[in-house]
Formats: sequence, C-alpha cells, structure tokens
Amino acid sequence: MVDFELWLEFEEVDPENWDREVAFANIEVTLGDGRRYGLNVWTFEFFVSLTNNKAEVRDNYIAPPDLFVKYMTRECIEEAIGILLLEDDLEKALNPSILINPEE
Repeated sequence: MVDFELWLEFEEVDPENWDREVAFANIEVTLGDGRRYGLNVWTFEFFVSLTNNKAEVRDNYIAPPDLFVKYMTRECIEEAIGILLLEDDLEKALNPSILINPEE
C-alpha cells in the first residue's frame, strides 16, 4: 500500500451537509515522497444529474472530472486512490495535469 494523505473539500466546507451520492468536490492527494495532486472528483450520480439537466450541458459537451466515484466519502475516495496508486503514479493513471508543481 502506498502512503498518502487526503484533503477533501467537502470535509472543510460543510461536513455535516454533504450529499454523498450526488456531489462533486476538489481533493488533494499528498504522497509520502512529497508529490501532490489536485483532482476534481464527481460521483456517478452527479454526472447523471448533469446530463438530465440540459441547462448545464453547453455546446453538446461536459468537461469531465479527473475521477468518478460511487460515493463522495473519505472511505470511497481513499479506496479509489489506493487502488490507482497500486497500478501506477496518479499522473499516469489519470491525467498528467493533476500533478501540482511537477518541477519540484
């Protein structure tokens, strides 16, 4: 298991009033070696809600997040990130642009 820490926007903004099934949030992943990643995370149901709300869809597209999860919970996100880190570095498994300060 790769050592990492998470900062989750929903825990900081309104931890008692968060829809765990229909939500989006920014997160930061910090690895034990100092690498940091910034990700935009959506739940599957948030995507469905966007596609059902035609007012939110502009020019026939939706810019996707960096990661989809079933639930917007610490446990679900930790599990997803842990699995991805076992496969490869996050910038390779997801998107190179999520790496914060790659030159450091």
